[in-house]
Amino acid sequence: MLSILLSATSAQAIALISDEETEIFLHQTLRPVFKASGTAFNPRRIYIVNDKSLNAFVADGNNMFVTVGTLMTADSQNEISGVLAHETGHIEGGHLLRHKIQAKEVQMVSLASMLLGSAAGIAAGRADISIAAILGSQSTAMHGMLTYQVSEERSADEAAVKLLKAINQSPAGMLNFMKKIQKQNTIQGIEETSYFRTHPVTTERIAFLEKATKESNAPKKGLQEKEFARIKAKLYAYIEEPKNTFIKYPESDNSIPARYAQAIAYFKQMKMNKAMQKVDGLIDDEPQNPYFYELKGQMLLETGKIAEAVKIYQKALKLHPNSSLFKLNLAQAMIENHPTAEEQQQIVDLLNQVLIYNPDSYAWILLSRAYGMQHNVAGYNYAAAEYSLLMRDIRLAKQQIEQALKSNPSNALKLKINDLKLRIKDIEKEQN
Repeated sequence: MLSILLSATSAQAIALISDEETEIFLHQTLRPVFKASGTAFNPRRIYIVNDKSLNAFVADGNNMFVTVGTLMTADSQNEISGVLAHETGHIEGGHLLRHKIQAKEVQMVSLASMLLGSAAGIAAGRADISIAAILGSQSTAMHGMLTYQVSEERSADEAAVKLLKAINQSPAGMLNFMKKIQKQNTIQGIEETSYFRTHPVTTERIAFLEKATKESNAPKKGLQEKEFARIKAKLYAYIEEPKNTFIKYPESDNSIPARYAQAIAYFKQMKMNKAMQKVDGLIDDEPQNPYFYELKGQMLLETGKIAEAVKIYQKALKLHPNSSLFKLNLAQAMIENHPTAEEQQQIVDLLNQVLIYNPDSYAWILLSRAYGMQHNVAGYNYAAAEYSLLMRDIRLAKQQIEQALKSNPSNALKLKINDLKLRIKDIEKEQN
């Protein structure tokens, strides 16, 4: 669960963060908004941007981007719902068509989650990264992604108010967010915030939202406020220095979000006794929370207590059996724990399950290692070829494919290899 910054491959790169707990919260928040608008919902198209500024934007294909700064600054889930509803309003209004992004830039953004997730795992030397900054530069890609006109902003506001009403949420959160943006830009000499530059905030827009808020009797809190307080604390502890975490979440604060942040801060300081005491206390209070076990598993793995980490990751997966993250965590720990032949097959099965839903994953590297343990040369080279393709090393991928085909692959594996060859041919055609 370390923040791992990688150098950007492009000046237009966007830095992304991957964290399953936060992503699930965003899915739960955005899904009803998209449903109310009739917009197709795809959880793999929601991205957390590693930028402390207040910003959110949408891109082609209904890709939704929210900065970590927005998540850490928001006061409630209702506020996040308002931000996401506003961005959905831009989709409804067809504003993206008027601000068409070049296809290569959109593809590059997709690669942030696709390729560099693997690189992050390699940089860390392990797969159990709950938070990993996946791509490097804090450049102009986000700030210049879209710049709306005031008329489009008002149109998106009107759509957002209707969407919030449809899901029984007050516009109060959206109003609060807009006021925060406006306040930041009234301080003389302070550069305009990213959100203000791309989403101009006017007095007229504020007045509209104030009127809408007064007319609404809907709740000003969301259904996952408790979860939101925790992910805020978690993100803060990973993004900020431990000393800042202990200022915001002092030891005198015994709430679960505070202790969550404190456990992570002690972990970052490598004060493992204190970190373990905190996480054990959290588990005692909420023995059904899989993410507390996940944090403890990482602490154990980090300190070389691999067998214990395996057991803890098994508990986390039992509590959340559909989690790709936990399957990846468990497979990683089992590989490091001198697995038996039976356990090696369990590892292969776990990783193949991960790759069904997350084909753009560091799991390919782990799967290659697992096949190597089984002396399955064809599988070893095939998985390595998939990873090489993710890293856009087509030459190496083709060499590994040939090695796989020479090693008597099973019929099922042959089909996968042939599919990989076809994908490589398609990429080569696009490049020529």
